[in-house]
Amino acid sequence: MYSVLAKDTIEKEILPYLPLSKRGFSPRVSLVEIINCILYKLKTGVQWHQLPVKALFESKVLSWQSVYHHYRKWCKLGAWRNCWIQLLNKYKACLDLSSSDLDGSHTTALRGGEKVGYQGRKKRKTTNALYFTDRQGLPLAMSEPTSGNHNDLFDIEIHFEEITNTLEQAQINIDGLFLNADAGFDSLKLRNKCESKGIIANFAKNKRNNSCTEDRYFDDKLYQERYSIERTNAWMDSYRSLLNRFDTTITSWLGFNYIAFMTIALKKFQKKV
Repeated sequence: MYSVLAKDTIEKEILPYLPLSKRGFSPRVSLVEIINCILYKLKTGVQWHQLPVKALFESKVLSWQSVYHHYRKWCKLGAWRNCWIQLLNKYKACLDLSSSDLDGSHTTALRGGEKVGYQGRKKRKTTNALYFTDRQGLPLAMSEPTSGNHNDLFDIEIHFEEITNTLEQAQINIDGLFLNADAGFDSLKLRNKCESKGIIANFAKNKRNNSCTEDRYFDDKLYQERYSIERTNAWMDSYRSLLNRFDTTITSWLGFNYIAFMTIALKKFQKKV
């Protein structure tokens, strides 16, 4: 049976944090097998109706509609994000917060949907989100996606608050954290937001930004470590359901992102534990 994560890992690290139905009929198969089907969809990017359910279930076989039903149910409940926060809290000792990185990503939205807009640089309709990683490049948090016709600084205070809220809910201390970001994030609003949270902004200087003409802290050697977030982008792109966005709803798109966070992190954490 194809698996992205070991069955034991799914059972011990993911399943305990997913809500179980209190009404209706119980699933005829193990929820571990259903989650494994969702992981297969995430990794391969196969369309839901082409999910090879006969190869993914060991005994009784569910239809792809049943697998999709469970995925959407958990998405609507925000269960994937909650599961990720619980795992972050559990394994926060495995994180390397000697520095962190912030970057934006424009994902091509091939079927349109919520929070989609034309992005001139890519000449495609895209969805934009901000991603926050630790020194190792492990993705820790993301902002609420916006339509791609906005740049990375659109509503930056709101989106940065969303990112830090995820970390705070996982009981990760961000006071004194060094944050790397490229010149596109060099704004007075974001610097002030970082300062209010005790985060040290190590942003490359934007020469076109007249509001930040005074001398600012900048550590070039620390900034060179920013390559790790580019590696993160490669990790995320290896999950074909994230390389291009086919999901028309934001909850489904966020769900796949958080499942990718969990998959990447669990593989790393298991090497350390």
